[in-house]
Amino acid sequence: MKTLRLILGDQLNIKHSWFKETNDDVTYCLFEMRQETDYVKHHIQKVIGFFAAMRQFAEDLESKDHKVIYFKINDKQNTQSLTDNLSALIKTHNIEQFEYLYPDEYRLDKQLTSYCDSLDIESKVFSAEHFYTKRSDLAKFYEGKKQYLMENFYRDMRKKHDILMVSDQPEGGKWNYDKSNRNKWKGDVEIPRYKLFKNDISEVKKAIKDEEIETIGRFDTKTFSYPITRAQAIDQLKYFCEHLLVHFGDYQDAMHTDQDYLFHSRLSFAMNLKIISPKDVVTTVMNYYRKYGDDIDISQVEGFIRQIIGWREYMRGMYWALMPDYKSKNKLDNHNKLPDFFWTGDTKMNCLKHAINNSLDNGYAHHIQRLMITGNYALLTQTDPDAVDDWYLGIYVDAVEWVQLTNTRGMSQFADGGKIATKPYVSSGSYINKMSNYCGDCHYNKSKKIGDDACPFNSLYWNFLEEKRAYLGKNFRMGMMYSLLDKMDSQDLQNLKEKAQHIIANQDDY
Repeated sequence: MKTLRLILGDQLNIKHSWFKETNDDVTYCLFEMRQETDYVKHHIQKVIGFFAAMRQFAEDLESKDHKVIYFKINDKQNTQSLTDNLSALIKTHNIEQFEYLYPDEYRLDKQLTSYCDSLDIESKVFSAEHFYTKRSDLAKFYEGKKQYLMENFYRDMRKKHDILMVSDQPEGGKWNYDKSNRNKWKGDVEIPRYKLFKNDISEVKKAIKDEEIETIGRFDTKTFSYPITRAQAIDQLKYFCEHLLVHFGDYQDAMHTDQDYLFHSRLSFAMNLKIISPKDVVTTVMNYYRKYGDDIDISQVEGFIRQIIGWREYMRGMYWALMPDYKSKNKLDNHNKLPDFFWTGDTKMNCLKHAINNSLDNGYAHHIQRLMITGNYALLTQTDPDAVDDWYLGIYVDAVEWVQLTNTRGMSQFADGGKIATKPYVSSGSYINKMSNYCGDCHYNKSKKIGDDACPFNSLYWNFLEEKRAYLGKNFRMGMMYSLLDKMDSQDLQNLKEKAQHIIANQDDY
């Protein structure tokens, strides 16, 4: 039976069981499409990275004697539509059966399900063989429960997969070492230079320019530095274990003007394209820890493992449990615009300037920069979560909706009303100063609430609490802050509110 198998741009798993054997009756297809480049405006490095990784993957399949049809973005036969491309190939090649892997994005899942319903030939769908969990596992795990606490899921994952466990107890006596993972990096601990790959993407870059694909961000070099092959991803993983893991947990929440990556692994792009699996990552880290555990504290390893089998699997499960309604949630009723400086980095607020410019320059920012700098500011200024979603989905090379949406609309913007986070992740300037050196040479004074040189986060913070009291006043984790707000002098509060409202109305002046 002549079979056509589709591989999406985030399904580049060369270890998938599909590829164990060759079959002349099976043809694989991959498409670079305007359908995918244009539904949101993406970072130039994200588009380049996806196309470069897809092209390399097609070459790898062909080198293993698989039959591959690949449409580049500028190929004449490319309709730029997923279903139109598939229909053309099915007709031209007299395909008798169509097969695909479960997409991890609701939009594509719905498109392909509908398409298969319309076909006159047989169709089948298979697992992408990447995650620890199935789509529906998390919904079943929380069935009948009022809260979706990640910690409960994380502990169950540790037990189920025997990771950092001694019998049925957590290794080291603690389930997590989060309180040990909040150190400020002061330059006294050396950070090895990050692993750099020199993937030539000049042809891809030219095609994107010639096709006039609109992008955001910057890219001034001829090479793409993130891993785009399994071999490169494994090389990056080994580098992380040998040079960065030893201090990962200590400084995973730290931020610094001189460091773009600190001790982070830079593996998220490769993982989210399925170039390397979470099991590969966890197994390698655990093997390294078992071998060199005397030199690596368990807090470093647990902090990293929690990101992979905890947050990553949890966010994907929440996405499939709550979609499609989740994408329109706006429980705090926020509707303000995102300021223009999110696309330029041109702001006097040093923390935002560095976090945004890092994002524009590298298509990257680590989780605390995303949560407590750009996300914190967007929430305090009561920005429409639709605008925040579009920016986060576009700006980062590792952004695919299953992980972006739940992190942004849930964890960062509290637009789901507490499905994922038990409280909004907002702060004044004091937290930013605690975790970074951003405040040191900032135009604004981190300690001042009122005045031309007062840190905008301070007035925005108290104004947010006051304005959202109806939504948050009874939140048990916000009780202390509302107690402080209630003790504030009424005139002082009014001054803070007026300052905050001026900032919101004139954001691009700050």
